[in-house]
Amino acid sequence: MSNFKKITVLDNEIQSKYLDEVLKEKGIPHVIKSYRDSAYDGLFQNSKGWGHIEAPDEYEDEILDIIKELDEQAE
Repeated sequence: MSNFKKITVLDNEIQSKYLDEVLKEKGIPHVIKSYRDSAYDGLFQNSKGWGHIEAPDEYEDEILDIIKELDEQAE
């Protein structure tokens, strides 16, 4: 299995959950990591974004295209 790398920062929890479902349906291996830290009450999410997605390098373009499509649908 390929090494996972950070693909992009995610805007919010709703985006991350929807993206997670789409990637699962497509069989794309991935991990979504939140920047939420209860000790700091989400302080880093305000400056760094909600979290990020990690996946094998060969899926980067496909994941970025999916995120773009999701963002366009949300507008």
